[in-house]
Amino acid sequence: MRRRGATLLVGVVVLVALVLGSFVGIKVPYVEEGPGPTWNTLGSSSGKQLISISGGTTSNSAGQLRMVTVGVEDQITLWQAIRGWLDPSDAVVPREVVYPPDQTQQQTDQQNQQEFAESQSSAETAALRKLGFPVKVTVGSVVAGAPAEGHLRAGDVINSVNGQQVTSVEKLTSLIKARPAGTALVIGYSRNGVPASTTITSSKGSDGSPQVGVQVDQKQPSPYSIKFTLDDVGGPSAGLMFSLGIVDKLTPTDLTGGMTIAGTGTIDDDGNVGPIGGIAQKMRGAKRDGATVFLSPADNCAEAVANAVPGLELVKVSTLNDALTALQKLRDHQTPTLCAGS
Repeated sequence: MRRRGATLLVGVVVLVALVLGSFVGIKVPYVEEGPGPTWNTLGSSSGKQLISISGGTTSNSAGQLRMVTVGVEDQITLWQAIRGWLDPSDAVVPREVVYPPDQTQQQTDQQNQQEFAESQSSAETAALRKLGFPVKVTVGSVVAGAPAEGHLRAGDVINSVNGQQVTSVEKLTSLIKARPAGTALVIGYSRNGVPASTTITSSKGSDGSPQVGVQVDQKQPSPYSIKFTLDDVGGPSAGLMFSLGIVDKLTPTDLTGGMTIAGTGTIDDDGNVGPIGGIAQKMRGAKRDGATVFLSPADNCAEAVANAVPGLELVKVSTLNDALTALQKLRDHQTPTLCAGS
């Protein structure tokens, strides 16, 4: 009986080892998302400033404005997937959520890097606009035979459409497309610094959408040259924190009030803050790296509250102006607009 019992015990141990070994070795079509690195947009990485500005005086701040990321581990095992499902700090999602099946991993990485670069461009545009350097949408050329011919010329600055201000190329396009082709549009413009207006009736473009037939450029004259230095990061979600970093550096006010503030959110040229993915993991990364305040896009507030991290105040923002107002209130020891339930 003793020999039989020992044999049975050895068999059970071997079976358990085989099962655990299969868990460890079997790859599953999932990825594990966890808190990724965070960076202070007012500081440096690898000896280089994340945001370097020349052409004017910059200031220093006592606190931090930290952008946050999600770490992604690919090619995980069944054991890692089970562990991730049980860990509230991580998320295990189907691989195609992160790496679309119709793209190679290289294509996905390139797309993420392009979105990161575009977010930096929009962050610069929104910040400089806030600092008093408006965007000028300038006519580069007029298409021969198009509705704008005889009305606009190369070099004209388009200021408005039907009384609504044109703040970017994107805004101009949306204002023209907001009315059906054949609509008379009152275009406000400046020529050689002299304001004027003209009425142009839009027509259908080759894609069927309304157009007036001008090629335009977006310019934002300022004395500053702004460069971003950060490698191996992708996606558009750092836009808000980059924009705040620029404003902080180019104004004497320390936006942080000496605090460590983290946040996330896309930003467009007009300063609108959009939702992002992985906010639960980003919040945990922020807390890990010392943040006590987290700026959350309004559209992510419900998810942020559901995954609240003790000691991390969740502030609701929809625009760059919202974020700046919230930071002002924090410096004044007032309560900013919070995500409901936080």
